[in-house]
Amino acid sequence: MDNYIWLIPVLPLAGFIINGLGRNILSKGVIGFLGSLLVLLSFGISLGLFLQINSTHAPINVTLFTWFQADIIKIPFAFLVDQLSALMLLIITGVGFLIHLYSVGYMKDDEGFGKFFSYLNLFVFFMLLLVLGSNYLIMFIGWEGVGLCSYLLIGFWYTNPDYADAAKKAFIMNRIGDVGFILGIFILIAIFHSASFADIFSKAGTGVYTKAPYVLITLLLFVGAVGKSAQLPLFTWLPDAMAGPTPVSALIHAATMVTAGVYMIARSNILFTLAPATMHVVAIVGLTTAVVAAIIALTQTDIKKVLAYSTVSQLGYMFLGLGVGAYTGAFFHVLTHAFFKALLFLGAGSVIHAVSGEQDMRKMGGLKGKLPITFATMLIGTLAISGIPPFAGFFSKDEILAHVFAQSPAMYVIGVITAMFTSFYMFRMLYLTFYGKFRGTHEQEHHLHESPPSMTIPLIVLAILSIVGGFIGVPESLGGHHWLAEWLSPVLKQSNALLAETPLVKTTEWTLMGLSVAGALIALAYAFNKYVTKAHVPVADNEERPALAELSYHKFYFDELYDTIIRKPLDALSIFFYKVIDQMGIDGIVNGFGKGSIEASKGLRLLQTGNVGFYIFMMVLGIIAILMSLVIKF
Repeated sequence: MDNYIWLIPVLPLAGFIINGLGRNILSKGVIGFLGSLLVLLSFGISLGLFLQINSTHAPINVTLFTWFQADIIKIPFAFLVDQLSALMLLIITGVGFLIHLYSVGYMKDDEGFGKFFSYLNLFVFFMLLLVLGSNYLIMFIGWEGVGLCSYLLIGFWYTNPDYADAAKKAFIMNRIGDVGFILGIFILIAIFHSASFADIFSKAGTGVYTKAPYVLITLLLFVGAVGKSAQLPLFTWLPDAMAGPTPVSALIHAATMVTAGVYMIARSNILFTLAPATMHVVAIVGLTTAVVAAIIALTQTDIKKVLAYSTVSQLGYMFLGLGVGAYTGAFFHVLTHAFFKALLFLGAGSVIHAVSGEQDMRKMGGLKGKLPITFATMLIGTLAISGIPPFAGFFSKDEILAHVFAQSPAMYVIGVITAMFTSFYMFRMLYLTFYGKFRGTHEQEHHLHESPPSMTIPLIVLAILSIVGGFIGVPESLGGHHWLAEWLSPVLKQSNALLAETPLVKTTEWTLMGLSVAGALIALAYAFNKYVTKAHVPVADNEERPALAELSYHKFYFDELYDTIIRKPLDALSIFFYKVIDQMGIDGIVNGFGKGSIEASKGLRLLQTGNVGFYIFMMVLGIIAILMSLVIKF
């Protein structure tokens, strides 16, 4: 299979070129079939590589060509498929194929159908490049590429100014983080004279480079992860990114792009392990993000906004796990989150499709009987993300919380409370959407119907994965065998040796699991009592709310705060530079030379009188001046 690695990213790239050039020529059926098939073929090759690595236990390195060489630094264009990247390839291509298939039905009436599929294929290409690269520079190409594609897909309906602004916001905030990422890469190259993972990690792990500024390097890399994975303070772009079509939300903001930061840190695990101070920062930022995003999600009324803030919160959990050294647990949550969050976003898209584009949950309700497949699959996704056993999210979330407890019981308590918030706002979303009476218009109610098979089949597949996905990491305390920990052990070998910690007593693990599940069930019951038994509906936008609810509903005014302390001062500074430095300074100097030349020429023009006597007089003055200069010289 080694010879076919290059086909994994090239096949989606071919889809981008063909669908892009033929978007006005090819039929929608051909475009949808081709775009989906090429991603499926990439999945097939990725599966073959996964089975090969499972058999040989050896990573696969393929060098295509030497990219560039300068002095002692040689950067090959090479791909690496090991235990970590093999799983990421399966997620990107597998979930990506299901989202492509879903998009065939969801976008069938959109006039930009061909363009949309070409963008989706291009995104998959760059994401595959990101995880396949054997060095940081190739990873950075993919990193920047998915940022570009997110701009194109979020602003797909660019005729709406708000959607176009959301796309620009996502692009700019990602660039802020990317500055830190590229600076970290430059320092790594300067110290290790290489950008390749194998060279850097082997040298870092041997202890030869003990004086390397690991804290600085990892903090800069983490800045890149903060931007890409929407952590505080660079998280406000992701909820606004819901402006894109729902398949975009599922692909970019659930299963792939936003987890790139987690993948990068997991890939660079030895560097972060050697920088304990950075690990603390990662844990604190992750926990803070998880809490803040969960509180905001409690009061949102837009179904996609609830899922958006849920994504931010779950990413916070992943970074919390990375920060306490639970690299396996954090990546485990990446896997399970890809299943249930893609399911929830696609389920939300099915609901929006049924109610003629409505996204406000206050105008939904009573859809359980009208959309039985969508309801059943979203129920499974909600149970999974809430951490209810035996669904996938239970195993991954509890593994993170167990490691957090071993490091800091206080952080564990906050993590459990956040898990309760997650259960509450997710079941709040489910109850407001599917229970009670329908609160939309009569026209919407008349057109309520289940989505076509092209949309429901991906929901069913993702629902099955959300049920069984957690069993790859059943802890030994529950009588299981943690296959994922064993699978990732070669990638995490160096860090595991440095982070060796005493495992929790079995009864302690059971207690922690019990507390987490009990908290989720209490929140579930409270949400049921409020939104089903009492049939409570959130108030309208112009009605008053309690002070804390008002803060939550307005997202703690983060956007307004950023406007006040960052955007407006920068706007004022740019106006100052434009009017004072540019217009009065630079333009003034340039225009001054021009005006000076014009005025001088006007003065000299006065000498051209046309009087012959005056010319003779000036000639005589010139002769006298020459003679005087000669006299003075001698």
